[in-house]
Amino acid sequence: MQQMMLAVIPLIVLIAAGYGLKQMHFFEDGFWQGAEKLNYYLLFPALLLHTTLTAHIEFSQLKRPILSMLVVVALASTFLYALRIFKPMSAARFGVHMQSMVRFNTYIGLALVTALYAKQGMAILAVLLALCIPVVNVISVLSLMERQHMALRPVLFSLLKNPLILSCAVGISLNLLNVTIWQGIHEVLKISAASSLPLGLFCVGAALQFKQLHQDFWVLCLDTFARLLLMPALAYAVAHALALPQLSLQILVIFFGLPTASASYILTKVLHGDSQLMAAVISMQTLCAAITLPFMIWWVA
Repeated sequence: MQQMMLAVIPLIVLIAAGYGLKQMHFFEDGFWQGAEKLNYYLLFPALLLHTTLTAHIEFSQLKRPILSMLVVVALASTFLYALRIFKPMSAARFGVHMQSMVRFNTYIGLALVTALYAKQGMAILAVLLALCIPVVNVISVLSLMERQHMALRPVLFSLLKNPLILSCAVGISLNLLNVTIWQGIHEVLKISAASSLPLGLFCVGAALQFKQLHQDFWVLCLDTFARLLLMPALAYAVAHALALPQLSLQILVIFFGLPTASASYILTKVLHGDSQLMAAVISMQTLCAAITLPFMIWWVA
């Protein structure tokens, strides 16, 4: 219990600090945009690259965790598309519900797994991220597009330029090929990685918007309940059915118990979705995750 609280409390404090600094206008809005951009394109890829380079990766042991992750995402997205048949809705709102289910906050996930399971857990999570990020990005984009406008080519092209995917792919490839990297590069990556998670958590807090929570309140409650409780329960059932080792099961459940990604708001806005609803979903899920994540950690432990 003490280890769990030591893992969760720093995340809550940093996210709350980011929210407080934004509300006090301690920095100009341009600072937060620049910080997000710096972290997304440089610091966070450095963290993923360093993690995958130095991790002891045994893909023979990761086949079932990867399969479990893909099964959970497939079941959740299939269920939502089936539900849309009986309850038609515009792509602008459907895309929000889809992202609230299948996307995840990588900053919170990596910070939590690092504190709880150290390098061994980070290696498993990094591989899951490398494979899941492109999958959920494609699903998210397609869910926000009207059927007559769907086109996979621009989506796939944008994924090839995604710095998170590229850093994971490079790190895993060099790791498997046993390529020796100069120690100086390792140190640069290590220092950059150390600054990524705190800055990312500050940015998560700064992005929170609670003004819209009174609108679509019950829809927000349903999305939050499904993401933070039903998704990890589904992940547990799938992991148990596939007989995952305890560590992999714990990480998979925590992975699907994370709130949706802050970047969902940007994608929704770019593709003309209901960005206000998306902002409210992100904020409510992040707030409620402070309660549900400790419960999930205790449950799987």
